[in-house]
Amino acid sequence: MGILSATTLFLRALLVPRLHLVAENLALRQQVAVLSQSVKRTKLKPRDRLFWVLLRQFWSDWRSVLEIVQPDTVVRWHRLGFRLYWRWKSTWGKCGRPKVARELRELIRRMSRENATWGAPRIADELRLLGYDACCATVAKYMVRLPKPPSQTWKAFLANHAKEIVAVDFFTMPTVTFRVLYCFVVIRHDTRRVVHFNVTDSPTAIWTGQQIVNALPYDDAPRYLLRDNDSIYGKEFTRRVESLGIEEVKTAFRSPWQNPYAERVIGSIRRECTDHMIILNEDHTRRVLAEYFAYYNAHRAHQGLDGDTPLGREREPPDLGHVRSIPFLGGLHHRYTRRVA
Repeated sequence: MGILSATTLFLRALLVPRLHLVAENLALRQQVAVLSQSVKRTKLKPRDRLFWVLLRQFWSDWRSVLEIVQPDTVVRWHRLGFRLYWRWKSTWGKCGRPKVARELRELIRRMSRENATWGAPRIADELRLLGYDACCATVAKYMVRLPKPPSQTWKAFLANHAKEIVAVDFFTMPTVTFRVLYCFVVIRHDTRRVVHFNVTDSPTAIWTGQQIVNALPYDDAPRYLLRDNDSIYGKEFTRRVESLGIEEVKTAFRSPWQNPYAERVIGSIRRECTDHMIILNEDHTRRVLAEYFAYYNAHRAHQGLDGDTPLGREREPPDLGHVRSIPFLGGLHHRYTRRVA
């Protein structure tokens, strides 16, 4: 038996190429080394995986001596190494997109914290007025809270006649004593400027007509007045409007979307002002709305005006100094400027 085994080994050494025998011997020794290092479960180290991946490239018969893992495992290691190599090669030495300056990132977070109702477009408009060119996607990335994208509707008629149209509307406001106050607003379509407002607890057609006279002098009266079909607009209101040379345009019943600018500004008043405070009385309402409309007309950026304000704001470049914030309504909103007030 021993002579037969020796003869077999001798014939094998003559017939099998020496390189094949060396590779087989090396593979078996490596597996023995791995098994000798394991106590309970065979664990392969990265250098062990690398060995089999390299051996697979240089020796076609590597599967015949593989015992501790399956051949598919070695193929999977090779594919993983291929992906890691090209991932490293494609990213090495490349810095990617330019980083946003730390000052701008902190300013975006500051604005989003100080103005809870602002979204990414509003903050981007404000930054543009301060000399920063940041898109909405960049602003949304660094905001503290998620943005709420705005929406607009029904622009065809308004775009053609914006300079000759004012819109009026009422909205209600409860007080701390559960009284209901009626707030009347007049807004110009071309500039989005609130030109007049007033508050009462018992509106009448005479009172409403007088508000139109106070808001629109004869030399500045528009051609059209857009309103809904509320019964408060009686004959006396119509007479006062006609005396100014203004033609009334009524929306369809139950169609508030046909008076979008007035509805929009009322929604802004609620979301950005009155929903965050308790109204005491008429005088308190007038003071609050007066301060809000001062901010709204002079400092609040409007998307419909390409990021400008109803009264217009100059762009302030960075060389004017650091950005300062001026609070409105007790800090509910802020005005940002580089100029010393």
